[in-house]
Amino acid sequence: MKTDVLVLGAGIVGVSVAIHLVKRGRSVVLVDRQGAGEGTSFGNAGLIQREGVAPHLFPQNLPALLNYARNQSTTMRFQWRALPQISRFLAQYWWASRASSYRAIVEDYSKFIAHAVSEHAPLIEEAGAADLIGKAGWMQAYRSDESYRAAREQAESFERFGLDHEALDADALRLREPGVTAELAGAIHWTQPWTVRDPLALTQAYLRLFQSLGGQLVTGDAMTLRSVAGRWEVDGAHGAMSAREAVIALGPWSDQMLRKLGRRLPLGVKRGYHMHYAPRGNVGITMPIYDEAGFLLAPMNRGIRLSTGAEFALLDAPPNLAQLDAAERIAAVSYPLGERLDPSPWMGARPCTPDMKPIIGPEGREGLWLALGHAHHGLTLGPATGRLLADMMTNQAPFIDPTPYSVTRFD
Repeated sequence: MKTDVLVLGAGIVGVSVAIHLVKRGRSVVLVDRQGAGEGTSFGNAGLIQREGVAPHLFPQNLPALLNYARNQSTTMRFQWRALPQISRFLAQYWWASRASSYRAIVEDYSKFIAHAVSEHAPLIEEAGAADLIGKAGWMQAYRSDESYRAAREQAESFERFGLDHEALDADALRLREPGVTAELAGAIHWTQPWTVRDPLALTQAYLRLFQSLGGQLVTGDAMTLRSVAGRWEVDGAHGAMSAREAVIALGPWSDQMLRKLGRRLPLGVKRGYHMHYAPRGNVGITMPIYDEAGFLLAPMNRGIRLSTGAEFALLDAPPNLAQLDAAERIAAVSYPLGERLDPSPWMGARPCTPDMKPIIGPEGREGLWLALGHAHHGLTLGPATGRLLADMMTNQAPFIDPTPYSVTRFD
């Protein structure tokens, strides 16, 4: 099989890249070993985070670092056996999170994430997926007056990025979410983000849109990517597939792929877990709520999804459910959670760069392109990434400056 472009990875980023390329007249084959959206894209919190101008930084103050070092936080945990292999990445992550560096990262990031909702919107309409989308925003809830006050100050400072919010004190929060029993000081309601009630279904709807435009999804082994006579080739279920160009959009598996090709990048993973629950007493919650205790609850078609914070570990390490169990103990007495609905918890891995920005653009070898490293914002930035990369691949003027996302920043 020959085609113009092979897109390796059928998560939300890869499918979005494929859609934008086929819309520009390229013949595109999407390659994955499983179905669309069944990897990392399956298990996110369902947020299209227009407000997410400040990516998750590595804590800088000593009390926070000492707290995380105890390895009992619901927000962040690590696996001890992984530390020798991930310590370099963690050190680079910490270094990039210093105030002087982080300010510049936020300025870059804010220009990209400003297009999160506006780039999803046309694809949602074309894919007929409006029934999966909520437009009421989401909340960040705080348990102390001090943290709520700091959150209000930060939200007000983000108004310069064109962000709207509503500050809810404890009484207003109880009126908005009567099912919440936690003693909360207040919440920030971000009003512009959209939410997704089934992230897997959204990715699959985008896949059907891609296929309706003439694209193909083929089962294959992306790890077999090789250069053959000036073209890129991978092994598929029914033989080799060849293209003039290839896009690596393999999420947390991108690092393995690139190492096989001889390129080492400072890539890490943040693993996460989720579980669905029936609403207790048919009350539920009306929108996603992040609790500063270190977890997020989101109303999904399947039930209320509890998503954990980050776990720093090796990609293929066995699951460690301690973080999920700790979050569940707090959430069960604070929110209207009934019985578990899943036979076992889901685990996935977020692909991360130390400077918190994705890698989008040419890899350096002729015809090879990258779309990876989106960390917590793969769902959020999938369509925007697809448009930006397709602009570059088809020699059109990029809709934003791609320089901050170039792989050359790590050379």
